[in-house]
Amino acid sequence: MMTKSHQLRLSLSDAFVEEDPEQSSARAHAVRIDVSQNEREAPEHRHRKGQLVMASRGGVTCRVPSGVWIVPPQCGVWVPGGMLHSNVATANARLFFLFIEPGAADLPNRCCTLSLSPLVRELIIEMADQSTVAGAYTETMTKLLLSALSQMPVEDLHLPLTTEGRLNRIASAMVEDPSDRSTMAQWAQRVAMSENSLARLVQQETGLTFGRWRQQLQLIIAIRSLTGGATVQQVSGNLGYESVSAFITMFKKALGTSPAQYLRKFQR
Repeated sequence: MMTKSHQLRLSLSDAFVEEDPEQSSARAHAVRIDVSQNEREAPEHRHRKGQLVMASRGGVTCRVPSGVWIVPPQCGVWVPGGMLHSNVATANARLFFLFIEPGAADLPNRCCTLSLSPLVRELIIEMADQSTVAGAYTETMTKLLLSALSQMPVEDLHLPLTTEGRLNRIASAMVEDPSDRSTMAQWAQRVAMSENSLARLVQQETGLTFGRWRQQLQLIIAIRSLTGGATVQQVSGNLGYESVSAFITMFKKALGTSPAQYLRKFQR
């Protein structure tokens, strides 16, 4: 279960029953959720307003029809209004949901991960805290937040998905057992394709090579697990790496930094 800052016990899926952001006339409206038990999921749903999902502690994963997006600490995933999505949070997460009226901010019309500045994070936290007490946040705060938010850089932390049935089968199997180190030829055999045909299909549907596509999934799982409190050794083993150093090498090649340095960056 999860609780908002005034200690009302709520799950992720029903967090907005009493404080429905869709009914707010404000251009921006923030809600805080603390995860206090097991990992929880909000099933597929959509909002009229755009939604920024921010984690100040722990992690949360958003899934939309076109891909899976991770929300490590100090980042946020932007989900445009009307887009179908689901959220899954780690057990120790502290989440902030910022709902924005359509057209109120210059934000992308696609789902993306944003690296949030300390100013933006603090404004969202302050707005969420003020929404639980008497009085409303000022128009100045809203204007400053929406202006600053539109300047935040985009991080490449997502796994492209597709409606192609064979690739969905492979993606689901890799998510279910991320330690499976099967080769592309073995995956191709499982879905009754040649290796070359599978390579072309992945490139056509996702824009990535098969190896890069699988690596992106591993990075999502790794960052999600690390921000949830798992050790590098645990994550390495769960992903099927023969050694911790091999996992760290993959991580550094993909993100330009070690797992420990990556986490420290967000903690700062």
